Amino acid sequence: MKKILLGAVASLTLSACDLDYFPNDSMTSDQMAGNPSSTEYSTDGNYSMFKDVLEYKGSEYSGSTYVRYFFQMSEFRGDNVCLANKTEDPLYNEICYNDLETDLPTSYFWWCAYHIIYGANAVIESQPEGASDEGDRMLGENYFLRAICHLHLSMLYSRPYTFGRDNMGVVLRTSTDTPTTERSTVGAVYDQIRDDLVKAAGLLKDKARRGDAGYVSYDAAMGLLSRVYLYRGEDDKVIETVNGLLGGASAESKLDPDYARYFENALSSSETLWAVAHEDYEDRGRESVGSMYWTPDQRGVGGWAEMYYSDPLIALYERHPEDIRFTAYCERLNPDETGQLQVRWAVASEGTDFRVNQLYDCFRDDNGYYYEENGSRHYLQAEQEYGRTQFYVTVGGEKTRAYVDVKTESFNTCPAFMCKKFASPTNAAHPLLSSPVMLRWGEVILNRAEAYAKTGNEQGALDDVNALRRRAGLSEEALYTLDNYREAGYSSVLDVVLDERRLELCFEGQRAFDVFRNGRSLDRRFAGVQPWEVVDCDDPRILYRIPYDEISVSGIPQND
Repeated sequence: MKKILLGAVASLTLSACDLDYFPNDSMTSDQMAGNPSSTEYSTDGNYSMFKDVLEYKGSEYSGSTYVRYFFQMSEFRGDNVCLANKTEDPLYNEICYNDLETDLPTSYFWWCAYHIIYGANAVIESQPEGASDEGDRMLGENYFLRAICHLHLSMLYSRPYTFGRDNMGVVLRTSTDTPTTERSTVGAVYDQIRDDLVKAAGLLKDKARRGDAGYVSYDAAMGLLSRVYLYRGEDDKVIETVNGLLGGASAESKLDPDYARYFENALSSSETLWAVAHEDYEDRGRESVGSMYWTPDQRGVGGWAEMYYSDPLIALYERHPEDIRFTAYCERLNPDETGQLQVRWAVASEGTDFRVNQLYDCFRDDNGYYYEENGSRHYLQAEQEYGRTQFYVTVGGEKTRAYVDVKTESFNTCPAFMCKKFASPTNAAHPLLSSPVMLRWGEVILNRAEAYAKTGNEQGALDDVNALRRRAGLSEEALYTLDNYREAGYSSVLDVVLDERRLELCFEGQRAFDVFRNGRSLDRRFAGVQPWEVVDCDDPRILYRIPYDEISVSGIPQND
């Protein structure tokens, strides 16, 4: 088995995707054990690898970071994102469910995740448990980092736990001594993730976090454990874990009341359980996570802004357009100053397999909304559905969903509704800087809501949902009750919770996994370059391909 030399943990570099590593003598486990400061230094190096550009296969690409690729690979599989144009960037393959085993994001993320896992294992092996409070804190942090990397790998490269424990999972690494490389079962990997988080929580309990939310804590370990229990279908344990973490406090007390500024202040917010910390000097501009979604060109800083809110996500928000989660984080590129309306619907792009928007200026008279074509007025079909007005047009004899909103600058006929969750709009020097949030109380409360819905506590589920909706500035009339959720178009409380997860956590890398792990299909029939299709939860394409470099070295089986 090929082995690859590593340097010091804080400055690791590799040249292939092989998983069998051993350290050189620049920092041995024995040396770390005898030098507590080196253990902390190495742990900080493990944190840094989530955000740093590491040399990969002999070169560095400024956009290659764990955090950037995680949010790309996880979010692009869902139905929140519209890619308006074809691009040479491999992200095009990811959003089209056509990723290749040689794609850079897929290969780098796999390699970097195991790189971090190796670093965590090195610290865990070097530090005897119980020797000191500070040593136990370092151990707890590294057990957490090992767990979340294995979890992210499992989310992207293997089937959900609820599909069966015996399905093929990812490679499980719990030691720096790795003579063989093989894929473990999904059950074995999730068991280890759970055990690591329980261990981390025990080591971190009653210990103050050693800094801002860029460091993990007992609450972070328990919060992530609630997600793992949810993914495992162990709903009673989700509820028990979240209730214990709350300690009698209300859900509202854990939510940042200033949601409009939450993400740019994530490191200092009590809602954040863990974020990948970035500082001003680390602003990467067009290579940041935020640059994918937003471009503050008026400040002389250009992001790519190739990814927009999808039409169905916009429609979900516009049921209550005053929702702060929409008004604070969705920016329309150059909206018409006069308020001119526009109607759009998806049509086939000639010679391609994707859809673009048919766009017309939209007007209104006593007979309703209409657009003009060849000197004639064409009225939209307006239908009341669950207290909301939905618009339709007839295209080729088929009833087609249409969307009406303020005219906005478009790319490839896709209006640019840009996301600012990963930006810092008030930071004039670094508007694209952010510390991407990996885990927060908003998700943890919704984990409990989903578990409540699945165990029959429908009122508890709606109470948790309404806590998020109140924080989003919605009125009492917009809250859900056992009497009105069906009037809003939902057939079950679980449906309410899953839509609320979409509204609250959009662009945070969870939507596709939320849909598939619940055995549902994902409807991607909206304008954008992705194929016009419904993706079933048992579609083999929902798994990313194992990188070619890994298979060529270790011989583990590919996802087919």
